[in-house]
Amino acid sequence: MKRIAFLVSGSGTNMENLIKRIKAEEICAEAAVVISNKPGVKAIEKAAALGVKTVVIDHKAYADRTAFDQALSECLEKHRVDIIVLAGFMRILTEGFVKKYHGRLINIHPALLPAFPGAHAIKDAWDAKVKETGVTVHFVDTGVDTGPVILQRKIRVLPDDTLETLEARIHSLEYEIYPQALNLVLSGK
Repeated sequence: MKRIAFLVSGSGTNMENLIKRIKAEEICAEAAVVISNKPGVKAIEKAAALGVKTVVIDHKAYADRTAFDQALSECLEKHRVDIIVLAGFMRILTEGFVKKYHGRLINIHPALLPAFPGAHAIKDAWDAKVKETGVTVHFVDTGVDTGPVILQRKIRVLPDDTLETLEARIHSLEYEIYPQALNLVLSGK
């Protein structure tokens, strides 16, 4: 059974959804460890409550990204991780790290890539007054939100949407698409 590490920086809602689906045997994998780059985040509390090992590797304790990524890599090796799932992980990983884990790093993004990469995708799509947007799960490469797409799903921007209602609908879609994409990766498809 493949061992999964979840990298988080915040509330951990996608991580929590995936771990619950693993525990319900909807995803055939083991949640090996949840690693946060920030202490005191909700994701760590949620993971611990679900009985998953947690580790905090505070990025502020390292001189640079390379040193942080080295500590992260050592933790992943210690936990014998097969797949790395980014779930609200708000750090750009170094080229060396990404190349080391090529094909084993996946991320979710709240837009239809290649449109609206970066940290503010929902607001960027909203401000652009698009008629549709969506969610993309992709492999991580050395660019920002540029890796090969695993799965995408579209949603229409409704006439009565606000930024907040659009955001809520996108997050609901994330909870559907991320488990499907993870199952595709785990099955080698």
